[in-house]
Amino acid sequence: MSNDNSTRAGKGVADSGAEPGKQVHRLKANSIGLIGVLFLSVATAAPITAMVGNVPIAIGFGNGAGAPAGYMVATIVLGLFAIGYATMAKHITSTGAFYGFVSQGLGRIPGLVGGLLTSLAYIVFEAALVGIFGYFGNQLAMDLFHADISWVYFSIGMLVVNAVLTYFDLSLAAKVLGVFLVAEVFMLALLAVTVVAHGGGPQGWSLESLNPLSAFRSVTGAFQNPMTGTTVAAAGTAGVGLFFAFWSWVGFESTAMYGEESKNPKKIIPIAIMTSVLGIGVFYVLVSWLAIVGTGPQNAIALAQDSATAPWIFFGPVESNIGHWAVVMFQILLLSGSFACGMAFHNCAARYIYALGREGHLPGLAETIGRTHPRHGSPHIAGFLQSGLATVIVLLFFATGRDPYTGLYTLMAILGTGAILIVQAMAAFAVIGYFHGRKEHPESAHWFKTFLAPGLGGVGMLYVCYLLLQNAAFAAGSAVSDPIFIAIPYIVGAFVLAGLGLGFWLRAKRPEIYALVGRVTLEDTDAELPRVYSEHSLLMDKD
Repeated sequence: MSNDNSTRAGKGVADSGAEPGKQVHRLKANSIGLIGVLFLSVATAAPITAMVGNVPIAIGFGNGAGAPAGYMVATIVLGLFAIGYATMAKHITSTGAFYGFVSQGLGRIPGLVGGLLTSLAYIVFEAALVGIFGYFGNQLAMDLFHADISWVYFSIGMLVVNAVLTYFDLSLAAKVLGVFLVAEVFMLALLAVTVVAHGGGPQGWSLESLNPLSAFRSVTGAFQNPMTGTTVAAAGTAGVGLFFAFWSWVGFESTAMYGEESKNPKKIIPIAIMTSVLGIGVFYVLVSWLAIVGTGPQNAIALAQDSATAPWIFFGPVESNIGHWAVVMFQILLLSGSFACGMAFHNCAARYIYALGREGHLPGLAETIGRTHPRHGSPHIAGFLQSGLATVIVLLFFATGRDPYTGLYTLMAILGTGAILIVQAMAAFAVIGYFHGRKEHPESAHWFKTFLAPGLGGVGMLYVCYLLLQNAAFAAGSAVSDPIFIAIPYIVGAFVLAGLGLGFWLRAKRPEIYALVGRVTLEDTDAELPRVYSEHSLLMDKD
């Protein structure tokens, strides 16, 4: 080790295959435990935003009262994906989770493509959540104080706080996120409990909502809106409901990237992956079902047709069962929940930028964005770079007069989702490539856990990519004609080409750096320090 902080925060030596005298910076080890990892990963899924924002769309324009069944299907598909993902996490511990997994399962060049696409996703996800945070902040200020404060002030404030928190070690961010996450989960659970305690809703228990086949039925018919008294026609597509169900999980995959900073990652990261996927899934199914029960399935479909009444699928039951204060709390928690989600994605983006930078693909990266703070062990330079990138995106949307919700949030969420879904599919097939193609760790290879489950999960991910292509225009709404929406496929394509180009260039011109691509992992992950990096499989294998 090279300095006094190396066992605690600073650098781990990369001896095998690294350039002479070069060192690989690492993050602060043992910063968080299982609960901290769960807080960070579940926060990216933003449960309260996913429920209040996505469920009404799935109900009104997708599979109607079968929306909970859509979440059930998503749980099964993502659960299959997670089985292989968790198994691979037992052997590969790297901040660039997807980057490392794809590199070692499918090859270095696909790994670079996956790493750049994931970085793109997390960069724009923070900007998206900053936008919706500003929108909710403006709305809450109007409702509570009758003050019309521009959304951009809330957004800039959030960007500053994210930058400051990323400067310190991960435990501080985990504690802040934990408070927000517990509050929003408690509020959603309170809604569910009160519906059960009051014996259901005005139109029965809607057990058909839990029939898995209902996920594939499109909503249609005429329904009366209980708030406006008007009769509205509903005509949806089951694919919309399924897409928004899967969209609600975006971010759970970040679990694996915290391995280097967690305690005993070989043990707790696989547990955290499965717990977050299945825990979120069961929670989503129950909460969405009981919100429909509490409102009434016919009422819920009608309310969902109007964006002004759609949130009352959730607000209505809590107001009638608990009181108006609960509606105000929901509004406050939508604000704090979007903040928590945005901060979690900021951490994700900073760590991916850092993970790519520390390998020194281009001159100067390892000693800039690939550095960690000597005391806090945080990716502070990568974090500040991410803050700058997100700020530029936010100010661009503000300067051009775009709406923070229908513009910034929606467009950046679609862009990020498109990128991350591609990489999830790659990661699923990388599991098969790692255990069965390259024959790594044969003791863990299993016909179901490392072959059939990730294979089915990968096919499921490809299906979700198809759903995105089919429903992107619907998801964009009024922003469908925006030049940024039209440019999304080209932006994703540009990052794919950049990854391919960088990979082929490194292989031809800098083979010593190419050998390190996706191979910087923690080899010794026992509880005792020091923990050192290993460049696993540095021989120029054919990929």
